[in-house]
Amino acid sequence: MAHLLEGLDPEGYDRRYGDRELTRRIAPYFRGKGRALVFVTLAVIIAATAGSAVPLLLARTVDSALEDDGDGRLVLLVGAILVAGIAAWLLNLLQERTAGAMAGDVVLKLREHAFAAAMRQDMAFHDAHPTGVVVSRVTNDTQAFATLITLMLSLLGQVLMIVILLTALFVINVPLALVTALVAAVIVAVSLAFRRAARSASLRQQQALAEVNGYVQETLRGIAVARNHSHQQSAQDGLHEVNRQWFRASVRLNRLFSGIFPLLISLTGLGTVAVVLVGGHGVDSGSVTAGEWVLFLEALALFWSPLTSIASFWSQLQQGLAAGERVFALVDRESTVRQRDAIAVPRLRGEIALRDVHFGYDAEHPVLDGVSLTIPAGRTVALVGHTGAGKSSVVRLIMRAYEFQTGSIEVDGLDVRTLDLDQYRRCLGVVTQTPFLFSGTVADNIARGRPGAGRDEIEAAARAVAGGDWLAQLTDGLDTPTDEGGRNLSTGQRQIVALARVFLQDAPVLILDEATASIDPLTEAQIQEGLEALSADRTTIVVAHRLPTVRKADTIVVVDGGRFIEQGDHTSLLARGGAYSRLYDRYFRHQQPDDDPADAPGPRSAEAAPYARAAVSASNGHQDREGQGTPPASTGDDNANRDGEESVIDGHRV
Repeated sequence: MAHLLEGLDPEGYDRRYGDRELTRRIAPYFRGKGRALVFVTLAVIIAATAGSAVPLLLARTVDSALEDDGDGRLVLLVGAILVAGIAAWLLNLLQERTAGAMAGDVVLKLREHAFAAAMRQDMAFHDAHPTGVVVSRVTNDTQAFATLITLMLSLLGQVLMIVILLTALFVINVPLALVTALVAAVIVAVSLAFRRAARSASLRQQQALAEVNGYVQETLRGIAVARNHSHQQSAQDGLHEVNRQWFRASVRLNRLFSGIFPLLISLTGLGTVAVVLVGGHGVDSGSVTAGEWVLFLEALALFWSPLTSIASFWSQLQQGLAAGERVFALVDRESTVRQRDAIAVPRLRGEIALRDVHFGYDAEHPVLDGVSLTIPAGRTVALVGHTGAGKSSVVRLIMRAYEFQTGSIEVDGLDVRTLDLDQYRRCLGVVTQTPFLFSGTVADNIARGRPGAGRDEIEAAARAVAGGDWLAQLTDGLDTPTDEGGRNLSTGQRQIVALARVFLQDAPVLILDEATASIDPLTEAQIQEGLEALSADRTTIVVAHRLPTVRKADTIVVVDGGRFIEQGDHTSLLARGGAYSRLYDRYFRHQQPDDDPADAPGPRSAEAAPYARAAVSASNGHQDREGQGTPPASTGDDNANRDGEESVIDGHRV
């Protein structure tokens, strides 16, 4: 059976928790609920006592009827049975309602803590673990663990009733009590022996359900790609596979529980036979009254109900415990980004220094090999190089999205590992190549740059990008609704909203990771004007493949193989005729008009010339309305797709 569940191994941060540790971890969630806990405890005790009194009163009623003690006594006993039964029912109802309210509050707090834990994780965590799997822990597992609370309270009442009844039975008749206790002990022993296998199977089922959730979420987010490439059937096949894993895990769990009930029923049946035989002989010999015999038979039936409830709830109980392990594993998972201190961050000047930084996403695959770079405050640095050279890794380290292994990164002379992380990140205005918008409106998304900003400030930030002309293309301007991820907007519009968000944030350090890659040339020119104004007196780090951005940088850093191999401005690097010159000839030159003499002095290698001529030729073949050469397909998002394509240089992708 194990091979059928292959692929359902625990996540790397999962750990096992004992029952005591889980109890200790859940206890703080009940703080402030002292009165409710006292009421539930008293209700459970009184309800268990009243429930235990019913069979005792019933036995006394039988003896009174046989002894002909009179109608008055019988009526009194019958009335007492009704009162005890109603009291037990009413108190059970009240304690379940109170416990349900407490469980709901625990779900709320536990879910908030789990969500906060997911939010504070570093990007390495989110890169390694599918979003849907994490969502399953925050939603499904917290609910399953909270359900455990109400189950435990219900079982506590039933176990308490068993203890009260068993004590009374030993007082009344020791031999029959021993027989009854033996049956109960065997049932409990079997249930406990079943516990470990049930916990493991329940944990596998929770993992399988998380895999299904993760796959469905990922597939629906990529539905456009699946349709464009006619991959609906392969997506369906993938769902079938993860669904089969869940099915196998569920079947395994069901087989375990379906096997335990016949055994428990058989044990209870044997116990009933033993009580009937022993009790019958006692009644015949006069050592046991008829009422006592009825009491033991009734007690055995009452024992059967709680004990089988324990077994029947065992599935939910183990699922709850397994879910608790998964939730607290997420809560306890520590980010790999470690801060040594939490120094308050004032308004930064923006001087950034990398000193012999080594970094790899894992130990076997280094990405940056001892890089060093100083960026003066208020200057613009552009990182260029092949895809995979390490450009984006540099900015991610500065953003503290990942933890570097050795070396140091300093901002204004302070080690970034000593700063208050939240305050530091608020000092960074970041725009990525693939912008993400939240559900709401365009104005809501811009306002995320600075919560609490007024409407006028939001509108001013929106008009600072591309002259504000883009707002006229939206159905309701700033009040245009945005779907999840901004799917109802074009890629270029989403990028402009992301840039407006950074304008509103007014951060002292800007990080632009291919920020204009999805913008058409006309809009890019407008955005460049806005970026120049925004970059004034701010430190700006740009990862770019677009010539206008690269040419205007104060310093260009060529990254290759995890090293900084060249640094300088555009003109000096072209004159040097090195790696940047080759990148320029093969990739950048075709992005400018033929007659632009700005870069004429730069020497060009014979190897690079054919690429440049091909690029210029392609540019000449496509004239815009003003007669200037532009790359093919140079409008809107189609141009963005072209700009996003990778060029091959010496076997590397750029």
